[in-house]
Amino acid sequence: MAKKSVTDRRLSVAPMMECTDRHGRYFLRRFSRHVLLYSEMITAAAILHGKREMLLAFDAAEHPVALQLGGGDPAALGRAAKFGQAAGYGEINLNVGCPSDRVKSGRFGAAMMAEPEFVARCVSAMADAVDIPVTVKCRIGIDGHDSFEHLRGFAEILAGAGMASLAVHARIAVLAGLSPKQNREIPPLDYGRVYRLKEELPGIEIILNGGVRGLDEAARHLHRVDGVMIGRAAFEDPYILAAADARIFSDAHAAPSRHDIARAMLPYAERALSGGARLNHITRHMLGLFHARPGARAWRRYLSEHVPLPGAGPEVIEQALALVPEAG
Repeated sequence: MAKKSVTDRRLSVAPMMECTDRHGRYFLRRFSRHVLLYSEMITAAAILHGKREMLLAFDAAEHPVALQLGGGDPAALGRAAKFGQAAGYGEINLNVGCPSDRVKSGRFGAAMMAEPEFVARCVSAMADAVDIPVTVKCRIGIDGHDSFEHLRGFAEILAGAGMASLAVHARIAVLAGLSPKQNREIPPLDYGRVYRLKEELPGIEIILNGGVRGLDEAARHLHRVDGVMIGRAAFEDPYILAAADARIFSDAHAAPSRHDIARAMLPYAERALSGGARLNHITRHMLGLFHARPGARAWRRYLSEHVPLPGAGPEVIEQALALVPEAG
């Protein structure tokens, strides 16, 4: 039985390696109180045998935030999920969509879509281990398993194993012949298949992912599915999230300005640096803050040139910000 979820998944930022780390999530939370954030994929093995506290660390201000796990051992996934819940995450998500060589060489990632019953065992082990929702993120298919019937059967089996929600990247994953980057761009998007999945399985929460560039697109998809994930657009032009609370969640508080967001990052950067973080690990997420605005190039250039200098601290963000005119 799936755990009853109180998480609002109408809009989320998709888990992305080197993007949705704890610094990136803290930054994105400055734009929206309600958008659901996901961690990067962390393998169950890394949590069980690596630097667990460092891997699972996050700031309480990031909530609502979910942990995405990768792995192909049900028992290990269950134990890692338990650690994720203890760390304070509100949801555990299983990655069944990553097409990289590293994951497809093991028994996890998108390759797992070929084994629905095995994925169900993983979901069941995780759901049995925690009291928070267990969700799955997958593709619409993979090589040799790319029919709608396979996707529908996959979703039904996982729902029966305790899955609370299914996020579907609306592209197949081509595991033989395409790189991970190509898999994000070359296989054509098929939103119709995700819509049909929701129509035929109305009792399963379905989240659409893939190619969504802004809130207008997200709002259109929400007429057909339960939720939408925005991916790299959230870092290329993060200010698109500033209107999400009013537009998607009916929370009409005043949206912060870009300058307000940059200033809000200063005390966070101070704390993070004192804890051993590097300034570029924070500012690399901020480069798109002034996307397509006057001063955007000066902002990016100043950060890129001055952040690597010895002794660089939060004042570099302030100095870069002075180069950008405040909106009237």
